[in-house]
Amino acid sequence: MRVIDYFDRGVLLNPGGMCLHDLERGYSYLEVQEQTHRIANGLLAQGVSRESIVAIYSPNSVRAFECVLGAMRAGATWLPVNVRYSLEDNQYILGTYDCSWLFFHSSFEEDVRKMREHLPQVRHFICMDRASTLGPSFDAWIAPFQAPAPLLPYADDDMAVLFTSGGTTGRPKGVMLTHRNLGAFFANWYAHVHSDGFLTHLVAAPITHAAGLILLAMLAGGASNVIMPGVEADALFENIERFQVSILYLPPAAIYKLLAHPAVGKADFSSLQYFIYGAAPMNPDKLREAIEVFGPVMQQIYGQAETTAPCTCLSKADHFPRDGANAAKRLWSCGRPVLTNLVCIMDDDGRILKAGEMGEIVVRGSNVMRGYYKHPEETARVSEHGWHHTGDVGYCDEEGFFYLVDRKKDMIVSGGFNVYSVEVEQVLLAHPAVLDGVVIGVPDATWGEAIKAVVELKPDVDFDAAEVLAFCRERLGGVKTPKSVDVWEQIPRSPAGKLLKRDVRSKYWQDQERMIH
Repeated sequence: MRVIDYFDRGVLLNPGGMCLHDLERGYSYLEVQEQTHRIANGLLAQGVSRESIVAIYSPNSVRAFECVLGAMRAGATWLPVNVRYSLEDNQYILGTYDCSWLFFHSSFEEDVRKMREHLPQVRHFICMDRASTLGPSFDAWIAPFQAPAPLLPYADDDMAVLFTSGGTTGRPKGVMLTHRNLGAFFANWYAHVHSDGFLTHLVAAPITHAAGLILLAMLAGGASNVIMPGVEADALFENIERFQVSILYLPPAAIYKLLAHPAVGKADFSSLQYFIYGAAPMNPDKLREAIEVFGPVMQQIYGQAETTAPCTCLSKADHFPRDGANAAKRLWSCGRPVLTNLVCIMDDDGRILKAGEMGEIVVRGSNVMRGYYKHPEETARVSEHGWHHTGDVGYCDEEGFFYLVDRKKDMIVSGGFNVYSVEVEQVLLAHPAVLDGVVIGVPDATWGEAIKAVVELKPDVDFDAAEVLAFCRERLGGVKTPKSVDVWEQIPRSPAGKLLKRDVRSKYWQDQERMIH
């Protein structure tokens, strides 16, 4: 099946039901389906063909996702443009990834104007919400085109989505996800998300990343999807109650801010059936707090763009193991493998390791990407020994639960000892004054690398650096305890909500070269 076929399945299940809602009005599945046919016909009439790259540069919106679906119906590839990337990075992405069409929101018109002269291969610019001097408005452009669009030939390995993933050089790489990859994702999703009726899904995280894949999956099941422009706590609490939201996805950093918000104790979360979290490890103490606040609805997914999001899942039930003795440990786990892939731990020589042994998390299955766009050498590097190499260090226990310890490149070697930054971060995040934070190695003449913590604080808290370090020392011992802690008003984050250690680290290393261990 093509990705658009899964959407059409949702139309068959719930034709008159609400498909997409923009907080002002809802659009039925039949209405959205007709719009996707018209968009597809418009694209086909003006030269879009199989695997043409069609970019959408917009905040979360109904119109943006209609364009995603319309492009897929035309056989094109969706290129999400991350609104939090720099102008330089987005220009690089649009040029390097051979984009031929760009749908954009008027709030980015000036950015598009600056990029246009450097993007000669982009033949059409369409403003989605009003008239623009850069090209026709969406309404004027689509007016001549009617439904239905033709059913076009395709192959399972045709590219459906071209995601971006950060590289070691800092330049994003294009992750080629196929119709087969997305089909595997949908199978994995519904193997772990169950309901007796149509779910109501609140979309607050950026659709340019995991939230966009989740939205595609929810459409296959006929769900109602309420689209917010972003994660704003008061509005999110209000919309959960207003729309009786049953499923929500957010990264841990956003969840931490919800838990610290003064209104969280007054909000009604009784409609929630699933609160999915992922994109970064979640502190077990904050996870326990989330379960107390939101209910027994937390469910973790672990994966990468390269694995079409989840390759493991820690289900709702897994958060409450029958053996109470392992309950505390289980909350550190990222779960067990999902339906369509195998997950193992591998050493540097390609040997699969036994339970309890530390190594790199590797994945093999129908959800693993086709490769990096125009980067065959990098594709080969992450595909050694027939497995996709995640770059994450971890281990698996006797019950098949995986535990993420660190990114390979983030491991700190201090005084000859290996220190995993994630372990230190989880202790740091348990401190009552800390909202979020990262742990990095910084240059040190004595230790080689000294452990430094960089934190964001909760509102209106007293902060004592010495007390925080003593808190860590009591739980970690002297070797793993940071030598210093700095407070930042805001730590840089990716569009997926991940804290960007590379950006934090660069401030302290400046022109010095750091060895990747």
